[in-house]
Amino acid sequence: MDGTMKVSYKMLCDGDVYNEVNLIQILQNEKVAKAIKSEFAKGLRNIALSTSEDVIIEISTDKEIFEFEADKKDFADLIELAEEDAREHKRTKKGCSGVELVDFVTI
Repeated sequence: MDGTMKVSYKMLCDGDVYNEVNLIQILQNEKVAKAIKSEFAKGLRNIALSTSEDVIIEISTDKEIFEFEADKKDFADLIELAEEDAREHKRTKKGCSGVELVDFVTI
């Protein structure tokens, strides 16, 4: 297995936020419904908000994606290599020591 991979990762911190909200829940929220109606249906009465699909909206901390290259033979060690890359570039700090692999592509 010759060749290299481009590996993308992001740092994980203690204060990170991740939440999934259903679009139906959002539309049922009174404040959100009022804001949508005032923006897109100004002056109209008896307006109902609905959705035809079950959509999940993710609310998460915006993270910077970091990249490095690794040999294909090191596939089993990608997490360790990502942690090593983070330490090497001083991306680890108090409360931010873990990594999450985002993507890897063969080159």
